[in-house]
Amino acid sequence: MKIIILGAGEVGGNLAQNLTKEASDITVVDNDADRLRELQDRFDIRTVKGMASHPDVLRQAGAEDAELIIAVTNSDEVNMVACQVAYTVFHTPTKIARIRTTAYLSHKGIFRNEAMPVDFIVNPEQIVTEDICRLVDNPGALQVMNFAQGQVQLVGVKAHYGGPLIDQELRYLKKHMPTVDTRVAAIFRKNRSITPRGNTVIEADDEVFFIATTKDIQAVMSELRYTERRNRRIVIAGGGHIGQGLARRLEPKYGVRIIERSRKRCYELSETLNRTIVLSGDASDRELLLEENIEETDVFCAVTNDDEANIMSSMLAKSLGARKVITLINNPAYVDLIEGSEIDIAISPQQATLGSILTHIRRGDVVRVHSLRRGAAEAIEAIAHGDSKSSKVVGKSLDEIDLPESTTIGAIVRGNDVIIAHDDVVVRPDDHLILFLVDKSKIREVEKLFQAPFSFF
Repeated sequence: MKIIILGAGEVGGNLAQNLTKEASDITVVDNDADRLRELQDRFDIRTVKGMASHPDVLRQAGAEDAELIIAVTNSDEVNMVACQVAYTVFHTPTKIARIRTTAYLSHKGIFRNEAMPVDFIVNPEQIVTEDICRLVDNPGALQVMNFAQGQVQLVGVKAHYGGPLIDQELRYLKKHMPTVDTRVAAIFRKNRSITPRGNTVIEADDEVFFIATTKDIQAVMSELRYTERRNRRIVIAGGGHIGQGLARRLEPKYGVRIIERSRKRCYELSETLNRTIVLSGDASDRELLLEENIEETDVFCAVTNDDEANIMSSMLAKSLGARKVITLINNPAYVDLIEGSEIDIAISPQQATLGSILTHIRRGDVVRVHSLRRGAAEAIEAIAHGDSKSSKVVGKSLDEIDLPESTTIGAIVRGNDVIIAHDDVVVRPDDHLILFLVDKSKIREVEKLFQAPFSFF
């Protein structure tokens, strides 16, 4: 697949890194020659210097025969115009654009071929907001991913000493929870992946990814770690788009406070939010945090646009007694630096955005992709088409499907029914299969399993 990435920033660079692993033909366009040189030195890609929306630059990048253009520059307007040029001049089949401005997103009629021909919109702020909300709703989770329109969730947790399943084989999971059906999709022990089998023993500090219906998630988590009390008090550091969106989503269910430096922005937030308490000040101000009883805070979310400010305020809040801290970090180098420190969960907008974009790149009928462990692993939702003669999965039981190594099927969604994967389950046409790939180099083999037969079209 020939792909042109417009924008060599953190998102564009991260995309290039992940897509080159899958042997795609990648070209990156940007005005910054130094950044392009850095990417070219690190990855096997072409680069073109110039304005991403200019027709001559797009032609130089190979737009005449590109299958996909991904516009992720820092300018919504440049991204939209680049898609317009790609559609009008080069007839590019698929165009993805990162759009952040709410004023554009609130008018869906803008994004159609007759107006602004963007096929798929990616909004990093919205994706990050939804990710954090799921973490707040599921105390103790490291990552929570929705599939099948929220019917099924894949959850990552760290197994703790004292959990009922610690030092026991996975085969006893059903004995512990006779009324709950679940499946462990992957286990990571000291950053090494372990394929879960019936005789696999879960150890303390294992990072365990399991899949279950949304209503059963808390029951499964209680088997792997001590049960954390429900979150009640949330403090958000930063009143930008993400902070405002978080407060709006969380205030109906939780007691929310938001700390914002700009007094003008505080007035704007107080007018748009209903129950959230808006505080004017610096989230790294020790006295302010103590005055707001930070020791009684269940979750402290640092979501400003300054990585250093997020890290410092999070570490301060944790040291003063906040039960859990979630920190937004744009620089991947910082994620490595703080891993295992006082910060409980680091959220990367680039990784969150990556999954949304990969959904539209995957071959076969893939409707959802989540990137995990900084792009090393992947969870996908794919639809089975055809019949037992034309499909490699339809009509077969799960133990008969020739899955690549380190790939597991976690669940099947059939209409409104969720079927946790067991060897004797037979795949039917239009089933949604949820798979976990520890080794992303196997993605092409998985895609081939779900490519629809020609008769489907």
